[in-house]
Amino acid sequence: MSPTRRGNNLDSVRMHNLSTVLTIAHHVGSVSRSDVTRETGLNRSTIGALVGELADLGLITESGPDANLRVGRPSPVISPNPRVAALAVNPEIDAVTVGLVGLDGRVQQRRRVALDRVPTPGEAVGAAADAIAGLIEATSVDRVVGIGVAVPGLVRQSDGLVRRAPHLGWVDVPFAQLLADATQLPVRASNDAQLGAYAEHVFGAGIGVGELIYVNGGSSGIGGGVILGGAAFTGAAGHAGELGHVRVVSSDAVDSGGLAGTLEAEVSRARLLKVLGLEGQSVDADGLTAAIQASDDPAVRAEVHRQLELLSVALGTALTLFNPRLVVLGGFLATLYQADAAALDRAVAHATLPETLEGVQITRTRLGSDILLIGAAELAFEPLLADPASLSPS
Repeated sequence: MSPTRRGNNLDSVRMHNLSTVLTIAHHVGSVSRSDVTRETGLNRSTIGALVGELADLGLITESGPDANLRVGRPSPVISPNPRVAALAVNPEIDAVTVGLVGLDGRVQQRRRVALDRVPTPGEAVGAAADAIAGLIEATSVDRVVGIGVAVPGLVRQSDGLVRRAPHLGWVDVPFAQLLADATQLPVRASNDAQLGAYAEHVFGAGIGVGELIYVNGGSSGIGGGVILGGAAFTGAAGHAGELGHVRVVSSDAVDSGGLAGTLEAEVSRARLLKVLGLEGQSVDADGLTAAIQASDDPAVRAEVHRQLELLSVALGTALTLFNPRLVVLGGFLATLYQADAAALDRAVAHATLPETLEGVQITRTRLGSDILLIGAAELAFEPLLADPASLSPS
């Protein structure tokens, strides 16, 4: 995923130019025609024609000049149409979350279907399909372009085959095809943390940052995603960024892949719930954060700091390998950081060369609990952004 921002005046690349303008509106939000003209290098008449075509397709709306006018000729403002939407699905070991995300990148509705056991692929498809049907029935959007799935595991992006999702117990599951058959909508799937990294890069704390690492902690383990040079770095087979399987300590505890002493084996949401006395309960991210903040139990504080110390080892390794400008923490890792940000900052400094750490910022996700839904929706929007004319006018 890497947005192209330069246009071309040749008629033979009209599709590329439509894609360029729609992508800018999708990523930036409300933007003046003059800014689009300046950013693409296209002339005003070409931009006017492209905007008119996108408006006819129902993909953008156009309004009068912004009240904060610059000196010069007033320019109309174009915006992505939020009534064009995508569905997003995130299956985990204790729930399936479904969201409706507008073309403006905002989550309009979400439903979390709590589960009392780890779902089989069929059960996850059934829960997602039911929730999707409810969202579609309750929504007033003009059209839904497809479904994106954020999977806590290794996914073959070419066809959405889940190669391995250890916590879910899925191996070589054609989840995208199963969900497409159940909903009669196009479905694409990818690794959850990689999608989170891209979402944060486009819409969150990573806007304008070319190099960042996103590390996600969920009920299904720990994953990571990497943005290098402004584009997703997925590796040769699409499995790059799996920081959860990085060894951080000498330990007999094993992670979902059977590796001992890794970040995922030692740093987990389940350990936090256990020390908080919430083991076995369905607790969302906000609930976990509130429970940690409200606790004055020394055992809770000790576990938080133990996990922060081990997280710093993995982050130090990632910083050394990729030299990013930004590290974004999501899920329960964001909760850990919020509990004692200074402690993690100090521990990372001890695990990293000063030159490598220089200028690096560690922060929580700006998109909060919506990050994986927004990232998954980007998968569904991707074909539309690449070829806006493929969507016939309503």
